[in-house]
Amino acid sequence: MSMPTVPTSQSADLTDEQPGRLLPGTVLPCVLYRNAAVLARHVAAEVADLIRQRQSEGRQAVLGLPTGSTPIGVYRELIRLHQEEGLDFSNVVTFNLDEYWPMEPDSVHSYHRWMRENFFDHVNVPEENIHIPDGQLSRGKVDRFCAEYEKAIAAAGGIDIQMLGIGRTGHIGFNEPGSSRASRTRLVNLDPVTRRDAASGFGGEENVPLRAVTMGVGTIMDARRVIMMALGEHKAPIVRRSAEDEETAEIPASFLQAHPNATLLLDSAAAAELTAVNTPWEVDCVDWTAELERRAVIWLAEEVSKPILKLEARDFMGHHLTDLVHESGPVENIRQRVFDSLMETICNHPGGKEKQTIIVFSPHPDDDVISMGGTLITLAQQGHDVHIAYMTSGNIAVFDHDALRHVEYVSEYLKMFNLQSQESTAMETGLREALARRGDSNSPEVLKVKGLIRKTEAVCAAETAGVPADHCHFLDMPFYQTGQVKKKPIGDEDVAIVAELIRTLEPAQIYLAGDLSDPHGTHRMCAEAIISALKVLGEDDLQPEAWLYRGAWQEYEPHEIDRAVPLSPEVMLRKKLAIFKHESQKDAALFPGHDEREFWVRAEARTKQTARRYNELGLPEYFGVEAFRRLEGEL
Repeated sequence: MSMPTVPTSQSADLTDEQPGRLLPGTVLPCVLYRNAAVLARHVAAEVADLIRQRQSEGRQAVLGLPTGSTPIGVYRELIRLHQEEGLDFSNVVTFNLDEYWPMEPDSVHSYHRWMRENFFDHVNVPEENIHIPDGQLSRGKVDRFCAEYEKAIAAAGGIDIQMLGIGRTGHIGFNEPGSSRASRTRLVNLDPVTRRDAASGFGGEENVPLRAVTMGVGTIMDARRVIMMALGEHKAPIVRRSAEDEETAEIPASFLQAHPNATLLLDSAAAAELTAVNTPWEVDCVDWTAELERRAVIWLAEEVSKPILKLEARDFMGHHLTDLVHESGPVENIRQRVFDSLMETICNHPGGKEKQTIIVFSPHPDDDVISMGGTLITLAQQGHDVHIAYMTSGNIAVFDHDALRHVEYVSEYLKMFNLQSQESTAMETGLREALARRGDSNSPEVLKVKGLIRKTEAVCAAETAGVPADHCHFLDMPFYQTGQVKKKPIGDEDVAIVAELIRTLEPAQIYLAGDLSDPHGTHRMCAEAIISALKVLGEDDLQPEAWLYRGAWQEYEPHEIDRAVPLSPEVMLRKKLAIFKHESQKDAALFPGHDEREFWVRAEARTKQTARRYNELGLPEYFGVEAFRRLEGEL
């Protein structure tokens, strides 16, 4: 099969109709898509084309399938094609990449179960055509099974399309760093980073299996077509190393550089560190826009360790920016334009000088104070009518021992004041039993307790920031209410809840999370709901000014910032005190992401780092800075 046709223009405007943009300067071909949804549709279309082609030839289509959050959009689109457009999977044979070992197939953590719930139960792949590594075999039977798995792939004629994700270690399947290019299906030990990344789904790293059965690198390399996908900023570093650096066993994904028909498909966040995206002037001619000029000059200033206004012509000439000087110069004009544009971002009155209504949308009950607590405090201090909308309960992010502590508190409280009843005693017993059973802590009653913990913490934190309790809105959006890390897609009911709050309060400004690194995906989904609600409200001419903030994992780069709100030492201290009110998330959070530091430490370090970078660029020096981008279109 041939690689999909992609436009190569560096300035191409990506739309749903265009398959993507081939990025120059990489060894492994990389295609950039406007967002994850567009990427998923194009992968599904290629798979569907193969299936139809094989059907017309009277042959089987053999697919290699991954699991995880990355391919789920592809599976949803394939299901839609089957259910709405009649795509027939009866000629499809599938081989999954991997499975944890040991692992029972009906376990909530099993890839057997995951594949059925997310794909096989919704399409008509014949049962006998489905192959998934067996995680329940005894150790003595695993090697023979792996050899038979290889024979089954060969008997099917080999894999036509192998879909892959990529782990932060560069693993493909569960081929961890050090895997041989010639490796075949086998039992492997999991890298600590891989186990840490899986911890959220298992309720803690200690519960993640130590081993897995995986197709080998050689097995993957034998596929006629390989489609590797990467989504999100946390994948950007390994994407760059896999696509641009030398091939090495320490990054198994880099072996795909030698594959004759492999492509790495990316959203803009995952592509962010590739040279063609980060510093495109180093690999290609570019069309110099004001945004690109700003990015280039900031990059140059940091590269040569000079404030913007001290940059010289020789700095530009020695760093691939001669073309910028020729097209947009002289140098003194370029310097001043970029410096002035950065100065314009500094805003001490983010809500304006006249009182107005403002809504801060917080995906989880602590994102408001962690991500923009200083701005929240400033808005309240400056007299604005500030409301906080907590979009989800955050109940799955509470440790069982914290829930038990609160159950015990209520029990002792009732005893102390002689308020116990038969009903309260029965409820306490039921909660204790549910919390004592590993894997059963997501009962509806336990989730209510955990949700209440998060709710009371959020109200206390909001009041610390100057927002009264009656201005805290708990939306309990339906998409989140699964009791598991896996969520439902955003639906009309979610959008309606957001739209109704905006319609009721009629805010002049809203703030929402623009964080694409959220390990749960909840931030991204909440943003999707808000953007969809704004589209609905646009029909009623209700369009508040909308600003994006980053979550706990990463900050905007200086060239991306549209508004920078300075924080004083006093405001920073109050922000930390507000974060401290989230006691269930302090010391050690259940879902810390890829940074194990406490949230208040990350928040303080991030704001100080942004302030330091502004200062080093020659702008005023502040204690801390919170950064925002104006919402324009879709994320």
